[in-house]
Amino acid sequence: MTRALLALTAAAAFAAVPSSASALNVYAASSLRDAFPAITGSPSYNFGGSNTLQAQIERGAPADVFASASPDEARALFKEGLCSRPVTFATNKLVLIVPSGNPGHIRSVYTLRQGGRRLSIGTAGVPIGDYTRELLRRLHLSSVLSSNTVSQETNVANITSKVVLGSADAGFVYITDRRAAGDRVRGVSLPRWAQPPVRYSICSVRRSGADSSGAASFIRRVRSTAGRRALKRFGFGLPPRA
Repeated sequence: MTRALLALTAAAAFAAVPSSASALNVYAASSLRDAFPAITGSPSYNFGGSNTLQAQIERGAPADVFASASPDEARALFKEGLCSRPVTFATNKLVLIVPSGNPGHIRSVYTLRQGGRRLSIGTAGVPIGDYTRELLRRLHLSSVLSSNTVSQETNVANITSKVVLGSADAGFVYITDRRAAGDRVRGVSLPRWAQPPVRYSICSVRRSGADSSGAASFIRRVRSTAGRRALKRFGFGLPPRA
């Protein structure tokens, strides 16, 4: 076979690769940054605050799948006709974390009543921020947001980083983030009765050019026995099978 024929054969083979070979775009809450790639590393992931990702999708971002840390964001997209009907695929719980050396000497969430600590929480509108405020209301501790120095972060990964780096004496995160941080932080348990229900929703994005079949396949994989097993390994709770 001549070099010219070889070149033509190679060019034809390359042209035969379907455009669907491009990676699926999955937009997912920051707290899923370890679990989702463990389920499958094939998609292109964009992790961030659920409300930020929702806004990006509303502006036409090329997402194929959206997974949020609360039902609100996915439900809003569904009402706008921008995603399929959302389904719940995981649950979570909140925990208070402190740096491993605990410089703020925080022994329980009630220590924050004393004030004078550096506290990191999620901004209002971000699921972790809304869950934290709900938890504090249930504990009658909303005042700790004014008696302590509070930094507000756009996603839970930033809160964890602040505590790990010692820029905050404490932060409210998901139990999955506490586990991911390992021995760089210590967890301070929160009363079970005060825990807000934390539910994760997933849907297929509806837009021109979306990979609908790839999105459906990804969602099935997340909800499969193997996917649920991976989520559980990273500390997530699992809803009953539909």
